[in-house]
Amino acid sequence: MFSTPFLFDNILKFIRLTRNQEHMSIVIKKVTDKSDLKKFVYFNINLYKGCDQYVPPLIYDEFATLNRDKNPAFDHCEAEYYLAYKNGEIAGRIAAIINHKGNKIWNQKYARFSFVDFIDDVEVSEKLFKTAERWAKKKGMKHIHGPMGFTDLDHEGLLIEGFDYISTMLTSYSYPYYKTHIERLGYTKDQDWNEYLIPIPKEVPERMDRVADVVQKRFGLIVKKFNSKKEIMPYARDIFILLNKSYKNLYGYVELTDKQIDYYVNMYIPLLRLDFLTLVFKKDDYKLIGFGIGLPSLAKALQKANGKFLPTGWYHLYRAIKSDNNKVLDLLLIGVDPEYQGKGVNSLMFREFALSANRLGYEVAESNPELELNNRVQSMWDGLDAKQHKKRRAYIKEL
Repeated sequence: MFSTPFLFDNILKFIRLTRNQEHMSIVIKKVTDKSDLKKFVYFNINLYKGCDQYVPPLIYDEFATLNRDKNPAFDHCEAEYYLAYKNGEIAGRIAAIINHKGNKIWNQKYARFSFVDFIDDVEVSEKLFKTAERWAKKKGMKHIHGPMGFTDLDHEGLLIEGFDYISTMLTSYSYPYYKTHIERLGYTKDQDWNEYLIPIPKEVPERMDRVADVVQKRFGLIVKKFNSKKEIMPYARDIFILLNKSYKNLYGYVELTDKQIDYYVNMYIPLLRLDFLTLVFKKDDYKLIGFGIGLPSLAKALQKANGKFLPTGWYHLYRAIKSDNNKVLDLLLIGVDPEYQGKGVNSLMFREFALSANRLGYEVAESNPELELNNRVQSMWDGLDAKQHKKRRAYIKEL
């Protein structure tokens, strides 16, 4: 028979052992308040501290995107956010999203995973993804894919090639081990995007110049440039309406609502540098049939700002946009009315980009992600010594 002191000592040892095991285990916590959301947003920045290729997002924009009261996507989306803790420290995060409008359009029952980051620990990544999968399955979803955001204008795709290159404003960096972890969990390729570095020619290539002239005359088109942001505003919503029309059939795209269009007009129009905004209209009825939007690279400026607009982040961003020392141009968006796609209208926009870039001393342009099957866009770089330097992937898994 055990003595009372012996029994008491063993009970204490068992309690201590249990507490230590709990402390060492991975704990998943749902984000439920502003304090949790702040931790969710900042984890990404903290995880990549010291990584030269990582470009932090603007924290204000991240909060706005994740805020159910501010992001109009929540009119047709629902989402949950989760944090993983290990040894009492945050070790990972993931967002699980259902875009009900997208599911209706594409006749599917898909959830999306997004805002996914984690330390190099397979138990952490597994528990994060299993939590997102359980939520999606409970909601009646049959598949989960991603990284995909609330809209096509959010960051999407996991970087799988090009880890030595700095990210852009509209893309996310990820450590190489992310790919290994995700594939280990049974996720497979659903779609890839390619990104390109394009040396800006000192002169507009003769072939492109000739095609632009022919297209402009054949279809009766005019190219409009702007001198002030005030001049843009009458056309701002038309740009996003045409975006809906021209991107409608692309992978995962969900047409923006009127509220979302207003949201993005207020977000993006103030950032524009007018030299790199080109609108193409039909001459007879002034119908917008094409747009091209470029922006001086903000990657280095965002790194200096470390995600903060205040107190000095705005100054770094302003200098990057206005300075003549920036040598990299980001090609943000190009859209063409489906009626005119494949007919050379893109050449009009790139000719304008090249003329402005040369005048201002830019040396290289960087494309944002282009679907690997979108040959019409990629054909723009024919003859320009373009280099595919990055690739990102959307993964999918059956639930």
